[in-house]
Amino acid sequence: MDGTVIMHKPRRCRSRAACRRRLESAFTLIELLVVVSIIALLISILLPGLQRAKEQARSAVCASNVRQLVIANAAYASDYSGRYCPGSARIVTENLRRWHGTRTDTGEAFEPRNGPLVPFLGAGAGIRACPSFRDAERGAGAFEAGCGGYGYNQSYIGQVVQRRTNGSFQVVTDESGVSGERVRRPGETVMFGDTAFAGLAVGLIEYSFAEPRFSPEYLHYHARRDPSLHFRHGRRARIAWCDGHVSAEQRTFTWKSICYEGDPDRSGLGWFGADDDNRLFDLE
Repeated sequence: MDGTVIMHKPRRCRSRAACRRRLESAFTLIELLVVVSIIALLISILLPGLQRAKEQARSAVCASNVRQLVIANAAYASDYSGRYCPGSARIVTENLRRWHGTRTDTGEAFEPRNGPLVPFLGAGAGIRACPSFRDAERGAGAFEAGCGGYGYNQSYIGQVVQRRTNGSFQVVTDESGVSGERVRRPGETVMFGDTAFAGLAVGLIEYSFAEPRFSPEYLHYHARRDPSLHFRHGRRARIAWCDGHVSAEQRTFTWKSICYEGDPDRSGLGWFGADDDNRLFDLE
C-alpha cells in the first residue's frame, strides 16, 4: 500500500427502468413519518384498554383478598365464642396489638406474621397486599405497614360498644370484637375495605381501620372522622361486608379536617352511600 486513497464512484443504474424500480422500493422520509404516526396512534388506542384490563385484574385480586379476611374473621369468631377479632386491643394502655399484627414497642412497626387472623388464612398464608396500592405508598412512614392496604371496621365490629342515652356509643371493651349475633344487617354492614391515610407529609400510607363518617363516641356532637376508605380501583373501593360478599363502591362524599396536612379529595379518600350517617358501619 502506497497510501493512495481510492475513491469509489457511486453505483449507477444500468437503465432508467432500474433506477425507477430502486426509487420505488425505497422509503421516503414522508412515508417513514406516516408509518411512525400510525404506530403511535395504534399504541394510544390500545394502551388505555390494556391499562383497564390490568386494573380489572388487580381489582379482582383485591376482591379475593378482602373476602379472605372476612372468611378468616368468621373462622376466628367460631373459635372465640362467636366474637370477632379485636381491631386494636388495649389501644389506650398498650397499643401493641392490631388485627393485622403485633409489636413489642410503640416505636416499632407491626409484625404481620403474628397477627391474630394469620392462623385462619390457611397454611403458609398471610394478609396479602392490594396490588393497586403502590409500593411507594407502602414504604417509609407507613406506621400501619402490614395491613395490606385494607382497613377493619374497628368502631363497631372490632370492639364491643353500647349505646348511651344521648345516642352516642361507649366502648365496653376493645380486647374483643363484637358478637356476630349483634350484627343485625350483615349484608349491609362493612367489615373490611380498601383504606389509606393522607395525614402526613410522606403522602398516602397504609391505615388499618375503615372509619365511619362520625365518631361513635361523640355521635351526639356529629364529630366527623377523617376519611380512610380509598377509592383506588377506577375510582371505586372494594368493600367486604359481614355476610362475606364483596362490592365495588363509588365515592359520594369526602371532607378535610384542619388536623392533618394531606388532602383526602386529591388522594381519592372519602365515603360511599347516599346517607350522611354511620348506617353502613353500625350494628342497628
